[in-house]
Amino acid sequence: MADIAIAVLGAGSWGTTVAHLAAHNGPATVWGRRDDVAADINTNHRNQRYLGDRALHPNLRATTDLADAVSNCDVLVMGIPCQSFRDVLGEASHHLRAWVPVVSLSKGLERDTRMRMTQVIEAVVPGHPTGVLTGPNLAKEIVDGHAAAAVLALPDPQVAQRLQAAFSTDMFRVYTHHDVVGCELAGALKNVVALAAGMADGLGAGDNTRAAVIARGLAEVTRVGTAMGGEPETFAGLAGMGDLVATCISPQSRNRHVGEELGRGKSLDQIVEEMNQVAEGVKTTRVVMALANEFGIEVPITEAVFGVIEHGYPATTAYDGLLKRDIGHEVHGLD
Repeated sequence: MADIAIAVLGAGSWGTTVAHLAAHNGPATVWGRRDDVAADINTNHRNQRYLGDRALHPNLRATTDLADAVSNCDVLVMGIPCQSFRDVLGEASHHLRAWVPVVSLSKGLERDTRMRMTQVIEAVVPGHPTGVLTGPNLAKEIVDGHAAAAVLALPDPQVAQRLQAAFSTDMFRVYTHHDVVGCELAGALKNVVALAAGMADGLGAGDNTRAAVIARGLAEVTRVGTAMGGEPETFAGLAGMGDLVATCISPQSRNRHVGEELGRGKSLDQIVEEMNQVAEGVKTTRVVMALANEFGIEVPITEAVFGVIEHGYPATTAYDGLLKRDIGHEVHGLD
C-alpha cells in the first residue's frame, strides 16, 4: 500500500502524538499556530510545551502554514478544541482536495449547535468521508511507547481499514468500528464524569467513591448516548468504558485535574488560567444538560457537575446532592 500523507491540525499533546504515530507509517505533518512549537518539533524532535522532553519521530514535520499542511494531504485529522473546530476547518477547507477523509480527534460537543464534531465536518466540508479516532489514549504514555488501543469509526469499512494501517504501530493498536455516533458521544460525555471523579479525589474521597462515580457515570453516558443514536455495546468498549476509566483515574487527565482542583476549593477561572490546554468537559457539561432535558433523561452526575461549573456551587454541595438522591433499581433507564 502506498504511503498515506497525514496532516494533523492542532499541535497540542494529542494532535502531536497522533502525528507522531502516523509518521511511523508515512509522511506526517502537524500544524499549529505557535512558531516556537513548530520550531521545537522540526529542530529538536520534541514538543516541550505540551509533551515535555519526549522524543518524537524524526520524520514528523511541523508547520504554521495551513495551506502547506493541508494542500497535499491524503487524510486530514482535526485535533482542534471543539469550540474552535468549525472556524479552523473552514480555513482549511480552502486548501483541501476533494474526497480526502477527515477524521476528528476532538472529544466534545459544539456548545451553540449541540453538534458532534463529525456533524460539523459534514456541514463545513460536505462530501468527504468522515470519522473519529477515539479511545483510552493518554498522550504522554503513548509517546513513551506504552501499549495502547483506540477505535477508528467510519461508516465505510473499506476506508476505515485503509486508514487503520496509517495510525497503527507495534504498540498502538487501532480497531475499526462502524458506530460513529456512539464512539463520538462516548468520548464527549465521559469528560463530564471525569470532572465528577476529579472532584471526589479533590475532596479526599476513597476508591469506593471513585468506583461508584465511574460505574454510575457509565450508566449515565450510555443512557444519553443511546438516546442520541449510539449502540449500547459501544459504551462497553474502548470508546466508552475504556476511555471513561482512563480519564477518571489518570493524573494526566485534564478533566480529572479540573475536577480535582474544584474539589480542593479553587475557582474555575483560576484553574483554567493556570492550564495551557483545554478541558473539554467544562464546555460540554452545559450541552449535555440541555440534551438530557430535551430527551427527558435523568443525569444526576451531570447535574451535580453543572451546579459547580455553571452556578459556582462548592464541590461538597454537589456530592451532598448526589448522596441524597432517591435510590432505585440499578439498571433503571438502560432498557
